[in-house]
Amino acid sequence: MVLKVTKSTAPPIEKSESPEMVERKGKGHPDSVADECAEAISRALSKYYLENFGQVYHHNVDKFAVIGGIAKPKFGGGDIIELQKLLAIGRATDQVMIDGKISFIPIGTIVVTTVRDVIKKTFKNLNPDTQCIIDHVLRPGSLDLVGVFNAAETVPLANDTSFGVGFAPYSDAEKITLEAELLLNNDKFKKKCPASGEDIKVMTHRVGKEINVTVCNAMVSKYCPDKSAYVNARNEVKSAVEELAAKLIPNKTVKVSVNTGDIDENNVFFLTITGTSAENGDDGVVGRGNRASGLITPTNGRPQTLEAAAGKNPINHVGKIYSIMSNEIANKIVDAAKGDAIEVYVRLLSQIGHPINDPWLGDIEIKPAPNADFKKLEKLAKETAQATLDDWMGIRKKIMEGKARIW
Repeated sequence: MVLKVTKSTAPPIEKSESPEMVERKGKGHPDSVADECAEAISRALSKYYLENFGQVYHHNVDKFAVIGGIAKPKFGGGDIIELQKLLAIGRATDQVMIDGKISFIPIGTIVVTTVRDVIKKTFKNLNPDTQCIIDHVLRPGSLDLVGVFNAAETVPLANDTSFGVGFAPYSDAEKITLEAELLLNNDKFKKKCPASGEDIKVMTHRVGKEINVTVCNAMVSKYCPDKSAYVNARNEVKSAVEELAAKLIPNKTVKVSVNTGDIDENNVFFLTITGTSAENGDDGVVGRGNRASGLITPTNGRPQTLEAAAGKNPINHVGKIYSIMSNEIANKIVDAAKGDAIEVYVRLLSQIGHPINDPWLGDIEIKPAPNADFKKLEKLAKETAQATLDDWMGIRKKIMEGKARIW
């Protein structure tokens, strides 16, 4: 393994003159729904394999798709014309031979039950039994990848030549982007403002000390009997984010806009029946949404990968495991450095067939504080990275328990 630690000479993101852009797709956005369904199926399969056979078998359910339906919302209600469809696509072991006897895994039942539970947990106004079609096209994996798969207690071998990236800490723009969505989608706010649906996207840009936040929030028609009620709900969303920003990042000037696509005078509004745009043609797939950082961060040198963590197996899929590990490593280094590391960037690259705790290349970039002892930071970074890599069982446990950030 090559584990390299370098000193960055670039200015920290908060002091950069370059504009900053950040995005988060909320839990009801079709892409996030696809991510959560895929990951929930992986957890359910892993649990079933463990409880019935004592080990997790090969699976990758990382091609989940939400296929939009057709709806005609109106103030106070509306009609669902065509149901949205949720389709699990990928690979999963569907039969196991033990002592000469074949046991079949009820893949279809696991998929349908799991997806139904995700929809019920995610949405307050979408009924998976009457407003969704749930199906799957999961097939057994290819022999070469199943052969590399190793679910025993020995260190698993990487299933692919792939990489994961992470960084810490969040900038102010990143903080408000993430926390705004989490606030708007928590039960407390939904109780206060039931018209706010779960399909929320937060897009933020920062120039200097000025931050502009745009929130797209699907509104639920039955809680908006008229235009006035809709506008009131939109204002509640705006006020909630403004209050959050004042508490979270008081050193920045923050402007908040909500549903800027609305044209009030022409009665054009982001109105839905179920709280998600998937009811009316907005599709979603795994990998188009948030990275394992919880954000989409295309600017200011923030490392980003197209690797989708959701739905991939938690045993040896390095694209998933390294995405989670790299963010953990970055955060742990920042915490342990106690102010000496202003920013940390981590990139882990695997080589197929090699132990997952022995990356082909580990690259840690640190922006040190003035007068920090970089030799000590280098030693700290290497030790932290290796300790996290060696804790692959702990990472696996967090993933299987749903405690690791995936999207």
